[in-house]
Amino acid sequence: MTIVATRNQPTGRTRWQSERTADESRDYVARFRELEEKNVDTDGEARFLDAVLARESTVLDAGCGTGRVGASLARRGHRVTAVDLDPILVAEARRHDNVEVHEADLSTMDLGDARFDAVIAAGNVMVFLGPGTESAVLQRFHAHLRPSGVLVCGFATDREYTTADYLRDASAAGFVDTQLFSTWNLDPWTADADWAVVVARVPG
Repeated sequence: MTIVATRNQPTGRTRWQSERTADESRDYVARFRELEEKNVDTDGEARFLDAVLARESTVLDAGCGTGRVGASLARRGHRVTAVDLDPILVAEARRHDNVEVHEADLSTMDLGDARFDAVIAAGNVMVFLGPGTESAVLQRFHAHLRPSGVLVCGFATDREYTTADYLRDASAAGFVDTQLFSTWNLDPWTADADWAVVVARVPG
């Protein structure tokens, strides 16, 4: 599968760009390298999605950061494409030779005719998007999923973009069969949960 990710100009600065400096991105990379060197378990998101998927599924790791989730999924036998806007994080993600990594804005990304079995946006991706672009990003996710494809997003619930906002926008983008959990370990959803893991599908 040949994929060309266009590097369209973002519609505006993302919250990540507004809130983080380049040095903080480098610190983020260093923190996860340290966790990797200490063999700390950082595979919870990958285990979650792996349990949902058939063997050798195609996955889009959206807002991939250091590439840790996509690399973990690739080690489990899935074919992973990853996208992030931060060039420092993209460079780190490209250390994983089992993942195809592109630098692109999620709200305008165009991966051609590529269609995936799953999209995962872990690690607060949705709440670090550009304000007002969340709906466009969900529409991009929908456009890049196959029929019955699954979208899994995890994010903190105490941010400007709320769980209710997400559910509204995901429904408007065409996602169905939504399930909510409060952790990557499938703990049941509660209204006071400080984290949301949302699973939804494209109609099949």
